[in-house]
Amino acid sequence: MSSLSVDLSGKVAIVTGASQGIGRVCAVELGRSGATVICVARNAEKLNETVNEITEAGGTAEAMSCDVSDRESVESVVEGAKEKYDNIDILVNNAGITRDTLMPAMEDDDWDAVITTNLRGAFLFARACSRYMMRARTGRIINMSSVSGIKGNAGQTNYSASKAGLIGMSKSLSCELARRGVTVNCIAPGFIETEMTAVLGEAIIDAAKQNIPARKLGQPIDVANCVLFLASDAAAYITGQTLAVDGGMTA
Repeated sequence: MSSLSVDLSGKVAIVTGASQGIGRVCAVELGRSGATVICVARNAEKLNETVNEITEAGGTAEAMSCDVSDRESVESVVEGAKEKYDNIDILVNNAGITRDTLMPAMEDDDWDAVITTNLRGAFLFARACSRYMMRARTGRIINMSSVSGIKGNAGQTNYSASKAGLIGMSKSLSCELARRGVTVNCIAPGFIETEMTAVLGEAIIDAAKQNIPARKLGQPIDVANCVLFLASDAAAYITGQTLAVDGGMTA
């Protein structure tokens, strides 16, 4: 699939979880579209690879290492970006982890870690960025949920709860910010081909495809194109929505 063509020149975007997979492709595509991209993750080495990919293509980007679950770390990133670039136009809350196991065997730490990273992290970044967006009376907050936040998936009660929580948070926040020109939406990817799926093995992937009406895995660019659309002026009247990118899994 080709990249969506939008003009985000002059915009400043923060992308969490930008060191690999969907987050990296989203960051690269935002940079290709003209946005200055603040790439956020814990892994500084992989973050620099993302930044290099953006800058080598002629874009502008920088890496900021951050624990998304830590309030002081998050506010330092947001305040630093605002001070340096004067505005924050786009937030893509993509950082997320999994700790899959059936609930009877799930440890407290498995629950807490996933909720803290996936939901609290998004809350902290959205809260910090929305303050500036409200004053500017413009902004785009895009939260990366999952089809697991829409339908159940055995072994993922923690992950599903975190992703469903993102949808609920986004709906409420969209009501709070709409009159200030700030939109808040979710994207719910299905089975997307990334580094994580590459290690699953052909048999598991073939079985997964049987549950997808399109009978194929999605690509990170499928998700990134939705981010570009929601970040653009074309989506100015769309808020509080969840866009499933899943080949029909939730149909």
